[in-house]
Amino acid sequence: MMHPPVGIIGSIVLLAIPFVVGHNHGPNHLAARHEHGHQYTMHGPVIADPTLSINGIPFSTRAHWMRVANAALAELESPCSFSAFATAIVNHTAPGLGELVCIGVNANSKTGNPTLHGEIAAITNCTAVMTDPDGPFRFTPSKAQAAFKQLSLYTNAESCPMCASAIRWSGFREYIYGTSIDALIEQGWGQIRIPSISVFEQSFDLPTQARLIGGLLTNETDPLFFWQFNPDFPCPEGCARVSGTCKPST
Repeated sequence: MMHPPVGIIGSIVLLAIPFVVGHNHGPNHLAARHEHGHQYTMHGPVIADPTLSINGIPFSTRAHWMRVANAALAELESPCSFSAFATAIVNHTAPGLGELVCIGVNANSKTGNPTLHGEIAAITNCTAVMTDPDGPFRFTPSKAQAAFKQLSLYTNAESCPMCASAIRWSGFREYIYGTSIDALIEQGWGQIRIPSISVFEQSFDLPTQARLIGGLLTNETDPLFFWQFNPDFPCPEGCARVSGTCKPST
């Protein structure tokens, strides 16, 4: 059960995101991947290695929740969904691994709503879960809104600027992503080329701050996004090529 929100979560005070400006090696330069899948871009601000225990949460726990986000594809859509953007929202103030509040996946094609990206879908789902009068939380709207301040959002690909802005407006404690916008662009995805850290840097006037953690478990998130425009790339697990696209194999 998610505890009622308070101004300070336990003994952790939310801090502004630290960053260090790296050397510019050109717009397409990418350094080698970390053994756990972390990708560093050296043409802009550098964010912390996601394998570190940040905010007291170990890498193994972070990896668990990113896998929950990935698994939301099969649960809500398809293991080989073309728009494989998926999100899990977690309460890390709960004991153990934490508590899953909700999941969401990109629902553009299902609903016809072009703004219903995975993060927006998950935020909408969490609001419904927390305010459900018959649900586990039964929060008032104002209490649900305040509760986001103690939640962490895991998404398997870096948020577009619309979703990154929604994350900041929601007041999340943490935002953790897998595959980067740079990697998506390299693989043929159309993207608005504004990285999340730029949105975060320009949102310091908002009443809450959030920790940004990027490049988590990219060895598992990248394959979900690398097959769509590359016919030689393997399909995700549980999928096979059918007429040029990946379809469930079972």
